[in-house]
Amino acid sequence: MHPQLNTISIRRAGDSDRAALLLLSVLDGGKPLTGEVLIAHVGDEPQAAIEVDSGAAIADPFRATDHLVELLRLRAAALRRPEGFDRLLWLRRWAARGAEA
Repeated sequence: MHPQLNTISIRRAGDSDRAALLLLSVLDGGKPLTGEVLIAHVGDEPQAAIEVDSGAAIADPFRATDHLVELLRLRAAALRRPEGFDRLLWLRRWAARGAEA
């Protein structure tokens, strides 16, 4: 038997995500996120979110979400990157850092 694979999706949160973000903040014990927010879903379930500007993150403490928060941090950083940022150089450095681990 094969384990069920779930799709991870990361997108900007909208008005339809308000209830999910509130639930995540209550579960996590954190403050509700404001401003531009990214939300990570596994399958159809929202499991983590991050405020793009501040980097404040909330996640479902009853699930393994460390990998989701890391993906959200990477995506938020990409959205905040300064003009003229060399994406290819960043990817090479990131890949080299992973190879060292």
